Amino acid sequence: MLTHMLKAKLHMARVTHAVLNYEGSCAIDGELLDMSGIRENEQIQIYNVENGQRFTTYAIRAEEGSRMISVNGAAAHLASEGQRVIICSYAMYTDAELEAHQPALVYLQEGNAVSHTSNAIPVQLA
Repeated sequence: MLTHMLKAKLHMARVTHAVLNYEGSCAIDGELLDMSGIRENEQIQIYNVENGQRFTTYAIRAEEGSRMISVNGAAAHLASEGQRVIICSYAMYTDAELEAHQPALVYLQEGNAVSHTSNAIPVQLA
């Protein structure tokens, strides 16, 4: 059996560009892609913290060190420049793979600079 699990997350990324007249996708700083393990052309989910919109697209590589998060094409209607988003990718894992699976979590601060990384989401307290 395969289980669909969180593979990677860019937490609280700031949208730097929203380009309606583009082929589509989400351009992400190449350093952030590499750090998170999200691959070019990989399906991603984007959750807009500002307006609640949730949508699916795919990742493309933006210039390394640019700190770019560009939501392109039709998705530009769902996230505007300056809004905060959470970008996630998921993968299917076997039970054996789940024994050692840990997602790559990259936490961002202003300017899309990396605040810290982790492999576990903290337990939510009551």
